[in-house]
Amino acid sequence: PRPTPPLGALARPCACQSAQDTGTSSGKSLLILLTADIISTVEFNYSGDLLATGDKGGRVVIFQREQENKSRPHSRGEYNVYSTFQSHEPEFDYLKSLEIEEKINKIRWLPQQNAAHFLLSTNDKTIKLWKISERDKRAEGYNLKDEDGRLRDPFRITALRVPILKPMDLMVEASPRRIFANAHTYHINSISVNSDHETYLSADDLRINLWHLEITDRSFNIVDIKPANMEELTEVITAAEFHPHQCNVFVYSSSKGTIRLCDMRSSALCDRHSKFFEEPEDPSSRSFFSEIISSISDVKFSHSGRYMMSRDYLSVKVWDLNMESRPLETHQVHEYLRSKLCSLYENDCIFDKFECCWNGSDSAIMTGSYNNFFRMFDRDTRRDVTLEASRESSKPRASLKPRKVCTGGKRKKDEISVDSLDFNKKILHTAWHPADSVIAVAATNNLYIFQGKIN
Repeated sequence: PRPTPPLGALARPCACQSAQDTGTSSGKSLLILLTADIISTVEFNYSGDLLATGDKGGRVVIFQREQENKSRPHSRGEYNVYSTFQSHEPEFDYLKSLEIEEKINKIRWLPQQNAAHFLLSTNDKTIKLWKISERDKRAEGYNLKDEDGRLRDPFRITALRVPILKPMDLMVEASPRRIFANAHTYHINSISVNSDHETYLSADDLRINLWHLEITDRSFNIVDIKPANMEELTEVITAAEFHPHQCNVFVYSSSKGTIRLCDMRSSALCDRHSKFFEEPEDPSSRSFFSEIISSISDVKFSHSGRYMMSRDYLSVKVWDLNMESRPLETHQVHEYLRSKLCSLYENDCIFDKFECCWNGSDSAIMTGSYNNFFRMFDRDTRRDVTLEASRESSKPRASLKPRKVCTGGKRKKDEISVDSLDFNKKILHTAWHPADSVIAVAATNNLYIFQGKIN
């Protein structure tokens, strides 16, 4: 991986996907359109050349990175639309009288084995395996049908022809190869592909299932925290992920702010954890909101597999897998919101689920905030920066200016006060290129791609 540039030196934003450009006659239909276009997940593939986004309308949009061009040196890093397809449709569960949303909760790429690409996408109930392939040749000269596809009269076929392949315009096809359904009673919040590249896990509020990529009609339940009496329920599973190198190890986080590491070699049902990560709460800072803000919304292993990162409402914590008692690092994301928890509770923002991600060398981490702000933390220098993803401040090939929030006292010229933050503009989903200084940030219905400034 290339060395990571200073966190503040991110440039060349590119708003790639937007519902705001589409004009509609009715205000109601515009609202529905905007809601359907809200991006719900962002994920780079293993090489970083493809970037997939899923939205609330059940669509998957894949962007492809432009190849380096000597005549256009700045074109490297630009992502253009490669393929768009409808992954999930709205459904209705007649047994429970429940509508099942088409919203894409998670996308996970599989390592590339051949010319085609494969990805898993899931809504609340159903996981699908998609194949994305290219076609730039077509066969011509069939014996039994004409070029337009109509069948020929067999009695008029007097000679045999050998079909030949002829070039055609490049076509990208997305086809569903497997559908993994009917295994989750509750909403799926996580999928994670195992390092054996044969199995993957899916997690909902109370259970984690293990699937084989070739078998769709059954899965193994490896974690079940559902109590015999649902009135005794005290916590739910919020996120789960496989270890990047050890195929027998996975972790899952809970709404109580704890992380459990499980080893599938110890037993088939991993109800008993191997390691338990929890930071003791300071009794002096306990409040009505303590339990809500300690709930972990995302957990991610580092690329090396030595560390993992967890995101709660106000902070990001980095854990060493060999130290369960407390986190190695704690980075405050928006500590200035602690005084606003009451109003955030009333408008339901306190239940927002922010994600987090590592850079390719595990030296920096990134997560989102409100007002279209996102935060980046350099683990080596302990520096951090707040940047904003907005059309007004994001001019092509211009450096983003660090933003500061005024927490009290006299406000400086470039600072923004806590009271003027827009809580409807929130960055919940971010992704970092696995090798380069390229990040993707989903700001409601816009996707921004920023590249590290090249000196």
